Amino acid sequence: MWFSFWRSRDRFSLDELRYLTDQLQKVQIVNEVNKEEVVSFPLYVEAVRFAFHEESMVRTAVRALTLNVYHVGDDFVNKFVTSAPHSDYFSNLVSFFREQCINLSKLVSECPKNPCSESVSAILATVDEIEDNLYYFSDVISAGIPVVGRLITDNILQLLIIPLLFPALQIDADSNVKIGAVTSLYLLCCILHIVKIRDLANTIAVALLYPLEAFAAKSETKLNGFVSGNDCALENEEPDIYSVTSVNAGQLCLDIPNKASSSQVQPEDIITKKKFSHSHLPLRETLLSYVTDGDDVQALGSLSVLATLLQTKELDESMLDVLGILPQRKQHKKLLLNFCVEFGQQALVGEDSGEEQLFSSESGFLRDGVCSELDGYLQKLKEQYGVSCSVAEAGASPCIHRNQVLDALVNLLCRSNISAETLWDGGWLLRQLLPYSEAEFKSHHLKLMKDSYRNCTSILLQETKGIWPDLLITVLCDEWKKCKRAIEASSPRKEPKCILLPFQKLNSEDIPAESSFAAGERMNELLKVFVLLHQLQIFSLGRALPEQPPILPPIDIPEISRARTAGLDVSGPKPGTEIRLVHALPCRIAFERGKERHFCFLAVSMGTLGWVLLAEELPLKQHYGVVRVTAPLAGTNPRIDDKHSRWLHLRIRPSTLPFLDPPKSGTFGKMRIKTLVDGRWTLAFRDDESCKTALSMIIEEINLQSSEVERRLKPVLDLEL
Repeated sequence: MWFSFWRSRDRFSLDELRYLTDQLQKVQIVNEVNKEEVVSFPLYVEAVRFAFHEESMVRTAVRALTLNVYHVGDDFVNKFVTSAPHSDYFSNLVSFFREQCINLSKLVSECPKNPCSESVSAILATVDEIEDNLYYFSDVISAGIPVVGRLITDNILQLLIIPLLFPALQIDADSNVKIGAVTSLYLLCCILHIVKIRDLANTIAVALLYPLEAFAAKSETKLNGFVSGNDCALENEEPDIYSVTSVNAGQLCLDIPNKASSSQVQPEDIITKKKFSHSHLPLRETLLSYVTDGDDVQALGSLSVLATLLQTKELDESMLDVLGILPQRKQHKKLLLNFCVEFGQQALVGEDSGEEQLFSSESGFLRDGVCSELDGYLQKLKEQYGVSCSVAEAGASPCIHRNQVLDALVNLLCRSNISAETLWDGGWLLRQLLPYSEAEFKSHHLKLMKDSYRNCTSILLQETKGIWPDLLITVLCDEWKKCKRAIEASSPRKEPKCILLPFQKLNSEDIPAESSFAAGERMNELLKVFVLLHQLQIFSLGRALPEQPPILPPIDIPEISRARTAGLDVSGPKPGTEIRLVHALPCRIAFERGKERHFCFLAVSMGTLGWVLLAEELPLKQHYGVVRVTAPLAGTNPRIDDKHSRWLHLRIRPSTLPFLDPPKSGTFGKMRIKTLVDGRWTLAFRDDESCKTALSMIIEEINLQSSEVERRLKPVLDLEL
């Protein structure tokens, strides 16, 4: 009956399948009960045979049915689904999931070679399937069957994390590793974020204390030799009923043999047998090395893993402390609790020695209660998963590990080859760990941050004379609010999949590096970094962070300025505005081939804004004209032609930056900003002197504009360190 039903699935809609599933569950699903034990469960047994069907609709129906079975809450049913051979369904689920992870890694590695929308869509589709699988694992665990939670934990660790994800974090890339480092970092984030199992989270955290060679050795052993404590099938047993090699295998998209009889997984397919040059490093230090020395994507992935660990509620605080990422507020809470237990409440009342001991970073109380839990998980990794190696990290003081993390994060902030977006993620993590007083923050940390901040300030001063000074203050204020919101947030801004598809910047190959658009993006990146360093400086000094940066207000425009003389108000010139042509110079320009027009040229600045204008004289009103064309003054880069001394060349940039007003909708990773090209004006003046006068006028107004921008920025640039 089941076979004919599934073969006719095309006749049913998804809603109809859900209805049929609900109706089937009203049927007597357990056919045989012998001595208070379920011995036959055809509905469940036949359904899970199609758990890996090529049609996602069928897989969804099977998952809905199995979840309903797990939520029945009957002890006999629970015993049936967790006993051999039916328990192999869970190992096969993880095996199927592992193959999806390997496929994702292939797609990610091929995407840079062929960066098209189809590649991005394929990655996103695979990511959706992987996250759906993890949510299914989470739903199964939430049914409350303890054995199932242990089965899923054991299989995720034994089949995926230990043999594949951890070895993939090696610093020296190896072609024999089936999963790349970036994909591994993403998967670790997803597993910790979605699969809410305390033992799984703590085991992963403790495993980060091991050197890579411990997992390299483990990955070279037979995976199918693993036997959980739940009577999973042994290596010499025949394939079970869940092996997808029957006559119906043609209906399935992937062959998932049971773990005990697998012949597809070969040790050399998982990781090479060679000695890694960095295999002595603990995985925790490998993550930190990505932060300090890795590329932008590796740094982002490593930061995401550290942030996810910090945010994982299932992870014991003692494990966070051992990793060196226990948030500062929890450090103080732990110190207080341990101190009270040891010395009693009287130690908190004004005793200098007690207070000094309480808040000392070298306090011995930090390690209270840590060793027993840590030793338990170390023993579990050795006995249950065969990971055995000397772990020097376990005996180190959490203070040492915490300083190592702070070192890595501060060094990250001093790197010039990392994107501002990644630096913001590092800033968020540093904010969580940042001590509340300068005395607790090491002097060399502060020096590095101050030096980086000063360098950034010097470059920012140059931007006041650059192409976009008129937008500099606006962008600065906008990024200030965004950065404050980001680093004060309770969780990181980005989803884990951002690791796989980093945002494509505007200065791509199709945009020249000398264009105003590339310069605008560089300015925006610089402002993001400047704002982050500025705010972290304030935090490190124990000051409150203001809602707005300290910017001076604008001053009144002098009456003798060209803008006032022309009769312009604070709104600036617009096409159709009538102005006085006191300082304007006659010129000619052709916007179309063979169609030359006569205008009066004028350059004006009003505070931080400035324009170049082309106005037509009014025939009935002497010395007055109407503005026909306007363009930003900044970035015009005026230049007299080498061969024609009466010609003045101007670059005309847009009035705003494209990324300040991005598209409001679009698929993740596929948002594209239309490539824009700078305009060009070539103005022909009556004589050489007029051309030189126009050039001097532009330079003078640009200098006035730049000086006003620098004046208003002075308070934010003069942060007292």
